[in-house]
Amino acid sequence: MKKFVFVLGWLPILLWGQYDPYALEENYGGGIGYSPMYIALDSIPGSASLRQLGLDPNQFASPFVLQGGEGFAQISGRWRIGGYAGIGSSRISAVPTVTLYLNRDGVEGYQAPPAIVPDWSVVDSAVAYTGSFLPSIRGTFTFALGAAGVEYAMPLFRDLELAAGALMGLGRINLSVDQTSGTPRWSSSFSSMYGDITDSTLYYQVQDVAELTSTQTGGLEALPVTSRLVDVGGTFFNFQPYVALKWQVLDRVGLRLSVGFNKGSLPAGGWTLNNSVPISDSPAATVQGLAFRTMLYFGL
Repeated sequence: MKKFVFVLGWLPILLWGQYDPYALEENYGGGIGYSPMYIALDSIPGSASLRQLGLDPNQFASPFVLQGGEGFAQISGRWRIGGYAGIGSSRISAVPTVTLYLNRDGVEGYQAPPAIVPDWSVVDSAVAYTGSFLPSIRGTFTFALGAAGVEYAMPLFRDLELAAGALMGLGRINLSVDQTSGTPRWSSSFSSMYGDITDSTLYYQVQDVAELTSTQTGGLEALPVTSRLVDVGGTFFNFQPYVALKWQVLDRVGLRLSVGFNKGSLPAGGWTLNNSVPISDSPAATVQGLAFRTMLYFGL
């Protein structure tokens, strides 16, 4: 029992002795690898405008993910430089219900009828549309980031170190809205578009069988499908201070974890339409939130 207690007491000391609390010499090297970034954005720029179209910005991916790569290199002492580049995109969509109405009051847009109607002949009539020619609205938010970084490394053990630094560079956001009519629905995707089918026979109703010729098939005339795509975006300066923990797993393979706060500001009037036309009355926007990066790198 005494031997067991003696070995157990000396075991932590022996393990600690296998590592140097600080590196005996400066380590010059670097690494490069895959590094996804996860950002818990406070809000999506343009959320108010998306809600006006019936889209829910809360359905965007959270945390927002940027797929990218990162690299670093030791330059002098414990100072290190690096860089990061990544891009991420998230999409939401909606198919609104359609109500058809007759506007008889001369006011643009639908006006609900009053509670007491003196003359029923002027009441706006509204009925639900049950066909398949429905509009679809799709919103896409894209965030791209390219930045250079500088940090100061503080070795903890031989293969483990802590670093503090910051990423500084350019970020770009794009918000696109795609509106399309003629949206297919699952419930109507497996129904006959010409009539009833019984025992592999299609029964199709026509006006007059006698007058039906080979050129008068009476087929369904497809309505034209229309669409509209609007893309607005802007470029801004992005800043992200962080702390990182680096673990050299193997001689040439390591793992790096970084936690920071991303801050980017697009000034008012900084948005452009379709990457070319400035929108002078566009509002200011911020791209900020807690950021977390994981990196599997190859190098020293």
